[in-house]
Amino acid sequence: MKKIAIFTTILFLLTSTACKRKPANKMAWWHEARFGMFIHWGIYSVPAGVYHGKEVPGIGEWIMSNAKIPVAEYKKYASQFNPVDFDADKWVKLAKDAGMKYIVITSKHHDGFAMFKSVDPFNVVDATPYKKDIIKAIAAACKKYGMHFGLYYSQAQDWTHPGGAACNGHWDPAQDGSFDDYLTNVAIPQVKEILSKYHPEILWWDTPCEMDSARAARFLPLIANYPNLIINNRLGGGVEGDFETPEQTIPATGIPGKNWESCMTMNDTWGYKVNDHNWKSTKTLVRNLIDIASKGGNYLLNVGPTSRGVIPEASVERLHAIGAWMKTNGEAIYGVSASPFKTLDWGRCTRKPAGDKVLLYLHIFNFPDNDTLTIPGLTGKIFKAYPLSDKSRNLNIISNGNNPEIDLSGVDKDSLATVIAVEISKGMKVYNAPDIDAGYDIFIDTARFRITTDIDNAVIHYTTDGSTPTVKSPVAKGLNKVSIPGSFTLKAFCFINGNAVSGLAEHHFTKETPIPSVTVKNVEPGLRYTYYEGQWKNLPDFKKLKVVGEGVCEQPGITLKKQNTDYGFVFTGYLDVPETGVYRLQLTSDDGSLLRISGKALFNDGQHAMTTKTLDVALGKGLHPVELEFFQADGGDGLTLNWKYSDNIVSPIPDENWVH
Repeated sequence: MKKIAIFTTILFLLTSTACKRKPANKMAWWHEARFGMFIHWGIYSVPAGVYHGKEVPGIGEWIMSNAKIPVAEYKKYASQFNPVDFDADKWVKLAKDAGMKYIVITSKHHDGFAMFKSVDPFNVVDATPYKKDIIKAIAAACKKYGMHFGLYYSQAQDWTHPGGAACNGHWDPAQDGSFDDYLTNVAIPQVKEILSKYHPEILWWDTPCEMDSARAARFLPLIANYPNLIINNRLGGGVEGDFETPEQTIPATGIPGKNWESCMTMNDTWGYKVNDHNWKSTKTLVRNLIDIASKGGNYLLNVGPTSRGVIPEASVERLHAIGAWMKTNGEAIYGVSASPFKTLDWGRCTRKPAGDKVLLYLHIFNFPDNDTLTIPGLTGKIFKAYPLSDKSRNLNIISNGNNPEIDLSGVDKDSLATVIAVEISKGMKVYNAPDIDAGYDIFIDTARFRITTDIDNAVIHYTTDGSTPTVKSPVAKGLNKVSIPGSFTLKAFCFINGNAVSGLAEHHFTKETPIPSVTVKNVEPGLRYTYYEGQWKNLPDFKKLKVVGEGVCEQPGITLKKQNTDYGFVFTGYLDVPETGVYRLQLTSDDGSLLRISGKALFNDGQHAMTTKTLDVALGKGLHPVELEFFQADGGDGLTLNWKYSDNIVSPIPDENWVH
């Protein structure tokens, strides 16, 4: 017992140390960088999303799991992996020319294949005709061109080594074994190898299935040998890491108080898929970068090379275009901190200190029609403003209280984003527009709302007739209720000593007539459901598919599923609405879903992580027909439908309100 207690104490100390292991300056370069390249590359690029002549839904690097390919068969792809066109220098220069400051490449993904020379034989040198160490080449090229270098390593999921974790469960007896033995014999030795041989500055963990605190603690002594190593938050076991990792999304307000990095694809997949041509536009990619930087985060943008070692031309074209924009506007991205503005209807803002001044970079997405850009709620002495595309040009600044305006007449418009630099005094301050909490975006007879601000001693005045609020306009206090004959736009300003000091807040309310209920005789509790199995990227036409199972359930959900992936449900029946009013329906799913209620529809379709969509609808008391569709492809799954009405909080719909 004494030995167990000592071991537990050591694990606690190691975990606590790793959670706090943040030397003051080790994140400095990472914060300055703001933009990096993710590279997902492995033998999954050989099948490229196609197995036995059929396209496999889902992301490319998950093909082994999604298609349930046996271990012995999957390993044969290694003999077909011969990236003779791979050029590490070319890749690193491409990233550098795009304005990227660091690269993170997969050293081993979930398929267990190592892209480096490893003691374990399932690696690029020993198992392929290529016979060269990919990671060694990338590491050398990064050093040559001054690019910061990082490695991704799948520490838990491993579908080819016995005992490796599989988040969706094993499908081949060859995968069975002890997870702890896998960590001892494969994962920990390989982490030692990549740290000692390639000296990455970032170690990017992923999918910590089965990684409890004791297992995570086994990696910590290795990390402790490299105090400047930056690790993400996906090791598992409660180890926080140095930065958060939102995936395929940009947090609405960033992650205040945390280092964070959004990793995102250019198309729909990470690893190469021959049939994935759903490329994001250069405009979207550049604006993602700006949006992320304006919220204090980094952007890790992915490429998925082919099995021959070629980055797809669509990716190359976009990276060149991003690089051209960054060549002019990079200073508005590198080393910036988050915007002082909560919202800007014309774009985004980044900022950085400049001696006794502050530089505000105004990224214009929506160029004002009158060529006059209003900066809401800004106080401080503005010394000058100029476009980054022509720094010699001083723009005219029009004083307008705390809403100064910049004359953009003659400024060249950039279709991606036009950036205006504003030099302002160090003591600058932003009085953000007040926050409007509407509760609902529609109303029947009376609209209800709260307007709040964090500005000390401010009084909020509002209007509902489209006019600009003045000190003579109504004062917002607590819950405000207004009866208006039709739809309207609420406007609000913060005032101090009779002067408007903030930006303008606006919120549109739509007046609706409640949808009448329907009369149905002899209803019974619960919903009818039909269950389906298949592989889809989007919601299929379930009416054309074979029903695998059917019955009645108390609530819409996934508890009756017969497998973890590639299935779908359709629920039908009625929602018994307790009172006439406005209802907010909140549909959350992973993957796609669709709700229809009394002729209104709420779409949450597509392959994605847990995503919530809402619908405000005016409903009459009584029964309303409902149909809810859902499908699950790969990865995690989930389906919930909640509601809110009157002054209630969002909550699950009770069983007794579902009938058929």
